[in-house]
Amino acid sequence: MARYTGPVTRIARKFGEPIFGPDKAFERRKYAPGQHGNNRRRKKESVYGTQLKEKQKAKYTYGVLEKQFANLFHKAARSRGITGEVLLQFLESRLDNVVFRLGIAPTRRAARQLVTHKHIVVNGNVLNIPSHLVKAGDIVGVREKSKSLEIVTNSLRSTNRGQYAWLEWEQENLEGKFTNIPERSEIPENIKEQLIVELYSK
Repeated sequence: MARYTGPVTRIARKFGEPIFGPDKAFERRKYAPGQHGNNRRRKKESVYGTQLKEKQKAKYTYGVLEKQFANLFHKAARSRGITGEVLLQFLESRLDNVVFRLGIAPTRRAARQLVTHKHIVVNGNVLNIPSHLVKAGDIVGVREKSKSLEIVTNSLRSTNRGQYAWLEWEQENLEGKFTNIPERSEIPENIKEQLIVELYSK
């Protein structure tokens, strides 16, 4: 399965925020590399450049490649509702993202790996497709023989429960319910989706 496997801190510095999650290297130096990285003058960004940067940020944040992202956008454009908001709702509904939001994995990258290695079940069935869109009412959990995995137990121990209103967690069975599609105001990601819509509308 194709995915971005390059350096994450370098990408985070490009956008000026830790879009891949907590990053000690980013916190130590949030600016570009080099002796003059912190003082380097940057050219004024064009409108197109600003729009493209926002799309790239969304892609890297959710771990989606270009073709997948474009397909999701066109699907959102055909759906009822505000295109930019629907796009983010689709991204939030991806199975790898739901696994991450539930706290089963510490990052979206780790969540994607758990899904592809068949450690995750949806409504009792093993599903190894990270891009699968979870529907309201679906139950996402850890496969029985995978419940003792160190990455899962460590992640669940350090996760702050109840921070996402559209998810319900049941600790006893290590599974969570995707109760509803989140509203835009509930999605915490710092993404200006209108710029993405404008970019694809050119």
